[in-house]
Amino acid sequence: MKQYNVEYAQVKAPLTDCTRIPIILKDETLEERKQKILNRMKQEGFDVLAIYNDVEHSGNFEYLTGLFTRFEEGVLVLRSNGEATLLLGNENLNKATNSRIPAKPIHVPYFSLPNQPMANTSSFIDTIKDCGIREGDQLGVVGWKHFTSSYDDNSQLFDIPYFLLDAFRKLVGQSGSIKNATYLFIGEHGVRVTNNADEIAHYEYGASLASDAVLNAMNRLEVGIRETELGNELTLDGQHNSVVTIASSGPRFVKANMFPTDNTVRVGDPISLTVGYKGGLSSRAGYAVENETQLPPELQDYISKVVVPYYSAYVCWMQGIRIGTKGGELFQKIEEVLPRSEYHWTLCPGHLTADEEWLSSPIYEGSTETIQSGMLFQIDILPSVTGYGGTNAESTIALADEALRNEIQNQYPALWRRIQDRRNYIINELHIKISEEMLPLCSTVGYLRPFLLNKEAAMRCK
Repeated sequence: MKQYNVEYAQVKAPLTDCTRIPIILKDETLEERKQKILNRMKQEGFDVLAIYNDVEHSGNFEYLTGLFTRFEEGVLVLRSNGEATLLLGNENLNKATNSRIPAKPIHVPYFSLPNQPMANTSSFIDTIKDCGIREGDQLGVVGWKHFTSSYDDNSQLFDIPYFLLDAFRKLVGQSGSIKNATYLFIGEHGVRVTNNADEIAHYEYGASLASDAVLNAMNRLEVGIRETELGNELTLDGQHNSVVTIASSGPRFVKANMFPTDNTVRVGDPISLTVGYKGGLSSRAGYAVENETQLPPELQDYISKVVVPYYSAYVCWMQGIRIGTKGGELFQKIEEVLPRSEYHWTLCPGHLTADEEWLSSPIYEGSTETIQSGMLFQIDILPSVTGYGGTNAESTIALADEALRNEIQNQYPALWRRIQDRRNYIINELHIKISEEMLPLCSTVGYLRPFLLNKEAAMRCK
């Protein structure tokens, strides 16, 4: 039988530590972002990019503009010489002056909500003809994901509305070309996969806000509390969520419902708590019990059967991730500790995060992608053992080499102190040996309370 060096024991809970003060990115950071993508465009031979967004797929658009078009669609057209044009609907046209990079606005009522005024006096393609896409251009279309299929031409798979793609093809004509260019932003060599000190400070607010919310919900959890009351603990500062908020007790998705209800917590219920904001998500899963005797007999080995192997893999991940490591190497380490054949996890064991909860991941089977300084990771490993409730301690970390650590310390000393306090908690309370490169972006990294009614005990290394 596999031996693990973790245990369920008396553990002091972490403290909430989000400043509750959002950090707005500096102008210099936005200019750096623009130059990074212009350089990648030139390397790949693109004359122009058309960067699409809607409310759920806005990260690449927002990376340059700082905004997203909420309930409408929008497109940023960026030429390789730096000229930018924003195609915006009725209710976002006035946001063009707020763009973090200068951009000429074009009113496109086709992007507006149903039955709003279509005040244009021309066809769609005539409306956008001056957007900066020209006949003969090598056009890169950016949606929200790059495709990695082994069976298709990934450059010809597009995740934007057909009426846009059709118009773009007509604009570039037979002498031009169109390719999916999302890989310029995400995935290996994507400009968004690493962050500077300013970006890490910006994203730490959301990561720590989510963490505090989940910790508050765990501390409020008791028999008889409603899911909606727990949901209130998860909703903080009026910030936009990156995922659907989960506060679930007992069976999930009853009658296809995704949201908290007036269902109340009962002893023995499986519990799931999740909230995500820009910069990070926190999630916890366990049982509403004080100890194993409150579980049915067939589930009383939950900790040894499910939690101990999971937490061992979690610790392996925290101790094994290093700048310069290949993603496939870390994947294999997790496979050895938590074999898929037994624990049935199917996704990447850890992924990058940013404005959206899942950006991309260098950690997958056979990956030769290099883990880099400046990456922000979700520690996201999801085992599934038949008959048992889940377990989860998803939180957010950054990796930083010495130069980036010095930049954070010098530019954001208060953030640096929070990071050091979190590291001390992980090392001294949870007994997890982490490298200098790992920077916890919230206070609950490594903290797993599997029996959620017992607020004095948690998992740790022996």
